[in-house]
Amino acid sequence: MKAGIVGLPNVGKSTLFNCLSNAKAQSANFPFCTIEPNIGVVNVPDPRLEKLEELVSPERVIPATVEIVDIAGLVKGASKGEGLGNQFLANIRETDAILHVLRCFDNDNIVHVDGSVDPIRDKETIDMELQLKDLETVDKKLDKVKRAAKTGNKEAQKEEAILLSIKTGLEEGKSVRALEFSEEDYIDFVKPAQLITDKPVLYVCNVDEGAAVLGNDYVEKVKETVKDENAEVLVLAVGTEADINELEDYEERQMFLQDIGLEEPGSAKLIRGAYKLLNQQTYFTAGVKEVRAWTVNVGATAPQAAGVIHTDFEKGFIRAEVIAYNDYVEHGSEAKVKEAGKMRVEGKNYIVKDGDVMHFLFNV
Repeated sequence: MKAGIVGLPNVGKSTLFNCLSNAKAQSANFPFCTIEPNIGVVNVPDPRLEKLEELVSPERVIPATVEIVDIAGLVKGASKGEGLGNQFLANIRETDAILHVLRCFDNDNIVHVDGSVDPIRDKETIDMELQLKDLETVDKKLDKVKRAAKTGNKEAQKEEAILLSIKTGLEEGKSVRALEFSEEDYIDFVKPAQLITDKPVLYVCNVDEGAAVLGNDYVEKVKETVKDENAEVLVLAVGTEADINELEDYEERQMFLQDIGLEEPGSAKLIRGAYKLLNQQTYFTAGVKEVRAWTVNVGATAPQAAGVIHTDFEKGFIRAEVIAYNDYVEHGSEAKVKEAGKMRVEGKNYIVKDGDVMHFLFNV
């Protein structure tokens, strides 16, 4: 599962990517600096992991990770191949969620591809290009489905109706994620179409240092514009985050954050936001050899969670011993949790909860 960072050229995408991944994607003041998508595997900040480390004192600690892709900047006409349009659209199609960076700061030294700062216009430019590409996809699908629908095929007739409603929405400038469908229709017809504007999105408002805590007028306009979308807005001073990232000493980083009124780097919030956007959650294994955060989809069963460790664990799953994270912290050790009767034994139908501390029994 991976999230793609998208936006117009020169809005701070590569600088943000560098902050998140510590990979040094080239960052320069001209469009199309990032030509091949850079990929970074980023640790998910989780204070629960630190607490478990403190209680267990393991030999090593392994955090959960999320994959972030930095994609070349898109310009008007991308859906027709302008700029690096075709490549951009192919790269974004391969991601599972979108981190849409919008420039929300004034700086005459940093060129804007359209000559002025206007995050709403920038958002609409990218939305329109992605919608046009989705419209092209829907039209191709409709050509095939219409033939089957004419023969009286009920399933094809239903799919045709759904595709026509998507087409109408796209032509009205609405992204697929903003359209309403029944759960059944979404699962049967919308999701399989793999449309770009159906991907979940998080808008990242890139502000200057002075607006890092409270945002600014640009941010308020973005929030007002996206209020009808199923999307979150995050305020991030990307340039400041880059400065914080350069500091080697933890104490210095904390002092820098306190000086600008932040409790933690905004990049940590963004990484957690991307993790949530990808519909991911964490369970833990905790032993003297290793304390580790494992990633599973929200709604995963105990055997599926076991399969993340090893496929044999899922195939030969017998049961799971489960401790709620809060119970583990309250009692301080696995032994004391057992004494208090707070360890549960769960079977194949158990739905994993975020923060569960789990131990699997299996037989292959």
